[in-house]
Amino acid sequence: MWVLLPALFMGWALGANAAANVCALGIATGAWRYRTAVLLTAAFSVLGAYLAGRAGMNTYGNLASHELGSAFCATLAAGLIVAVMSWRGLPVPGPQAIVGAIVGVALAAGRPVQWSLFGKIIASWVINPISACVLAYLLSRILTPLLSRKLLGLEAFDRLTRAILVLVGLWGAFALGANNVPNVTGVFVGAGFLSPAAAGLIGGAAIALGVLTYSRPVIETVGRKLVELGTWPALLAVTAEVIVLQSFAAIGVPVSTAQAVVGAVVGVGLSKGVETVNLRQVWSILAGWVLTPTLAGGLGFLLWLGFGRFFG
Repeated sequence: MWVLLPALFMGWALGANAAANVCALGIATGAWRYRTAVLLTAAFSVLGAYLAGRAGMNTYGNLASHELGSAFCATLAAGLIVAVMSWRGLPVPGPQAIVGAIVGVALAAGRPVQWSLFGKIIASWVINPISACVLAYLLSRILTPLLSRKLLGLEAFDRLTRAILVLVGLWGAFALGANNVPNVTGVFVGAGFLSPAAAGLIGGAAIALGVLTYSRPVIETVGRKLVELGTWPALLAVTAEVIVLQSFAAIGVPVSTAQAVVGAVVGVGLSKGVETVNLRQVWSILAGWVLTPTLAGGLGFLLWLGFGRFFG
């Protein structure tokens, strides 16, 4: 079972990084407290991983052939990159990390890569944040003027918005688990080492541990450093994010919660004017998105060269 240690580490790193993507805005607006948010996010992430994570398990198994050695090196490389990004407080895309690592290991081992599938995965990386941005922008532009005439500013409406924000955050935590567990244990399903059910449970538990222990740095970045949002705009951003995530999870294409929430937050910010968006922070995050698969691929390549021979 020691070969699963990199997957557990990857799950921990992803949980620490991705928790912010579903609960940071609720915490920043006071809809729920940090401790309550991370406890519920951890619990619903496990549920999402176990109940809805199977659809994406085969995606990475089909990208390149796997056995225990390649799965070990790929998850270790991806986990290390995600952990470093979490330490820097940057929301990092888990799918980019594991896909880059898988390709790097495959190239080092001389195994074929399904480049057509790789192209489709790359396309999802672009569509995910753009669609979240556009949806959040439209929701803000359409719904905010309608509600501001009668309800916006009323104390009762604000309390209702906070409650809905928490509920949508729980839905987001479920989608977080469903989307991220293939990044954690999917390659071990492809290697025939884990069943989809076991992979969902083990990966979900590792993600939950990361949420509980080291999620605060990225929560600060997403909740306070991109755009200053009130309760209602935060609800619109989280709603747009979750709709996009659940749509991709349903078709078995794991996408990044980090990309979805950043796209949604920027979309709401743009509806108020580009000056409300911290463009410097956005560019920093975009640079991380580009570097993540590159660094993970290079590290996976080196890890296979260093440790691949020990797996026969």
